[in-house]
Amino acid sequence: MKLLIKQGRVVDPANGIDAVMDILVDNGKIAKVAKSISEKAEVVDARNLIVAPGLIDMHAHLREPGREDKETIATATRAAARGGFTTVLGMPNTNPVIDDQAAVEFVLSKARKEGVVNVYTTGAATKNQQGKELAEMWELRNAGAVAISDDGNTIPTASLMRKVLEYARMYRLPYLSHAEDPALSEGGAMHEGYVSTELGLQGRPSVAEDVIVAREILLAKYTQGRVHFCHGSTQGAVELVKQAKKAGISVTMETCPHYFSLTDEAVRGYNQNAKVSPPLRSKEHVEAIKKGLKDDVIDVIATDHAPHLLVEKYVEFDNAASGMVGLETAVPLVMNNLVHAGVLTISQAIAKMTINPARILGIPKGTLSVGADADITIIDPNREETIDPKQFESKGRNTPFAGMTLKGVPVMTIVAGKAVMRERRVVG
Repeated sequence: MKLLIKQGRVVDPANGIDAVMDILVDNGKIAKVAKSISEKAEVVDARNLIVAPGLIDMHAHLREPGREDKETIATATRAAARGGFTTVLGMPNTNPVIDDQAAVEFVLSKARKEGVVNVYTTGAATKNQQGKELAEMWELRNAGAVAISDDGNTIPTASLMRKVLEYARMYRLPYLSHAEDPALSEGGAMHEGYVSTELGLQGRPSVAEDVIVAREILLAKYTQGRVHFCHGSTQGAVELVKQAKKAGISVTMETCPHYFSLTDEAVRGYNQNAKVSPPLRSKEHVEAIKKGLKDDVIDVIATDHAPHLLVEKYVEFDNAASGMVGLETAVPLVMNNLVHAGVLTISQAIAKMTINPARILGIPKGTLSVGADADITIIDPNREETIDPKQFESKGRNTPFAGMTLKGVPVMTIVAGKAVMRERRVVG
């Protein structure tokens, strides 16, 4: 089946395109991109809309296997489709942990059967994510893992971290780092600062992130390995990554919408939906994250989609689970707080959600080049929408953004030439 997307503002940073154009899709591939195309096909009128390569979320918790009460691959990919994402990368901290060939094959097989968008998976860096013994990275890679990580946990020692990077380099896998010194942050429930003192909550200091970022950078330089920093949240981490890049060290960094959209003030009232890991930071850190995005120190915007049950959230703040859902709120937060706010151009924002994560992971996505998979996201930059968790496709409802009205939402998601979301409704 052919699909002809007419007169949208095509923004394809991989090919340096930002112009009103037509796109012809044939047999699941990009067949032609030109100023005007005449072809017998299903027509999508994209006037006044942004047509981008399919968005990639390189940090999502799919919860399957083991916590299907929170989320499944089926529900997570439906949430991704509604949110404008055509590709997601699942994290390995499931139950059981994705630390062997069978676990990788299970996720990928389940995704082929039940997923409505593309699913890749991360393998654990250490067995059962216990930080004691390396996982079989060669086996993970051969089974289809595209990265390794102990996300949720920091590799406990520098000597083990060195081995992780040496083996990962050998097998051409990026290491995705959860950078936080547990000894510094132990017992903390939110960012250490004025608000935590006022609320009487133990804090997690920003230096806990900075210390591990510095360690990973030094080890990346020593081993010539590759480190990608997950969910960057601190001013210090941004500065360290900036200096490392200047020195030619192979490091990249992501942040998430909540780290440029909210400060630790969101925790007031002991709002459990504002409890995340790493925690929401104070204003100076939020401004540093925005500057890091603008200056391209921060390469990627990911969601860290983390669905939880209400019973895990609506307890005493100290005992509440950390994390929020993000797949269905990411695009409007990016559009509202970065693009419309003048922090990023639309091309910069789309690069951080398409070609940049694709290149870091080494996957053939993130472009509208002729012959590429026809994964396409169409965004209405002027459409306003009030965030209503009852409308979510995700099983998770844990978001601090409920009730906010934001401008700029995805209106169509196309995977391999097939529309899986139209007008905010999943049809795949």
